[in-house]
Amino acid sequence: MPVIMWTRTLWIKIHRWAGLVMAGFLIIVGLTGSLLAFYPELQRALNPHWYRDRQPSTWLPAAALAEQVEARDTRVRVIRVELHAFDETTTAWVAPRLDPATHELVELDADRLILDPATGDVLDRRRYAAITQGWGNLMDFIYALHYALALDMTGMWILGICALVWTLDCFVGFYLTFPARQPRGGQAGGVQKQARSSWWSRWKPAWLVKWGSSAYRLNFDLHRAGGLWTWVLLLIFAWSSVFMNLWDTVYTWTTQAFVEYHMPWTEVPVLAQPLEQPQLSWREAQARGEALIVEQAAQHRFVVEQPVALGFDAERGTYTWQVRTNREIDDRSRRWTTQVFFDAETGALKFTLLPSGQYTGNTITNWLYALHMANVFGLPYRILVCLVGLVVTMLSITGVYIWWKKRRSRVIAFARRVA
Repeated sequence: MPVIMWTRTLWIKIHRWAGLVMAGFLIIVGLTGSLLAFYPELQRALNPHWYRDRQPSTWLPAAALAEQVEARDTRVRVIRVELHAFDETTTAWVAPRLDPATHELVELDADRLILDPATGDVLDRRRYAAITQGWGNLMDFIYALHYALALDMTGMWILGICALVWTLDCFVGFYLTFPARQPRGGQAGGVQKQARSSWWSRWKPAWLVKWGSSAYRLNFDLHRAGGLWTWVLLLIFAWSSVFMNLWDTVYTWTTQAFVEYHMPWTEVPVLAQPLEQPQLSWREAQARGEALIVEQAAQHRFVVEQPVALGFDAERGTYTWQVRTNREIDDRSRRWTTQVFFDAETGALKFTLLPSGQYTGNTITNWLYALHMANVFGLPYRILVCLVGLVVTMLSITGVYIWWKKRRSRVIAFARRVA
């Protein structure tokens, strides 16, 4: 019995201190996540001039858009052209080139250009998540705050570690909702059955909230019941956050230990030196990408619906051609759609990635991503994700309140003993 009590006490302390460490971060993540469930809609409301009501049949090819951007400004190198980005815009992501005179990177006022898909005209120039450029960047700033505390890689590592702790703490918190074990005695079969039903009856209050109780009791019930009712979703959001922040380390190692999982960072190595000037032009790259997609469609039996993006990765020396097919899981995001990776010098196929039906680990991962980003099941699920963000905030606040009340009680009791 002392061992059992010591074990439960230990898990209570672990849950308490893990929650206190994570509380501030989870409040930020929860509140920003509630807004991001409606990211495209809010982005459109803040930046209506980004959107032109045109049909995909009138869009210029991604390669033509990339060439236009680089022809207008020789200081920039296009990294990726998205024909239907996450916020439903046509976007060119750009990076600075080396200045021939100083051999240093030139300074740019923007890393994201919003384009008219039919003409290639630049509708807006933005530096991603720079709130100093105005309210138009508000949603991107909230997004950067959500996944990296707006602190780039440092913030990603902080929230990645927080997500890992959160994942483990989901199981600890669930265990602590169980009623404490009662002393065992010599019991016959009928008595044992009664004891089992008694356990379930003792666990039932953990799912309920006594609304007319004291402030402490109400906060405790909200914390415990709120965590139980949303436990599955909380675990999904916690583990998918590990994927988004620790994608090439903890998440990849764990997933590959159980199922087959392949990603660009596991299949295409980084070059010793970045490829500054690829042999294939943008037009040649798109033509090669389209040919490879046709080959892969025949091999893997999928149907191409529309082009999504053309990108260049200097570190790996590859182009990426990305399309939407009937294998997609997401109903609105365009991040993890069907894509081929091929050598930027020779055009040789490096890697094909399908969102579902190819590798078990990738299918699971894409479902996690889609659920986290509210990209499935339409408006009802987006509303649910918005509410889950508020639940995460509530659980963090009530957890801190419970700790504060217990600590205050201990301090008062100690003072009385001293007196």
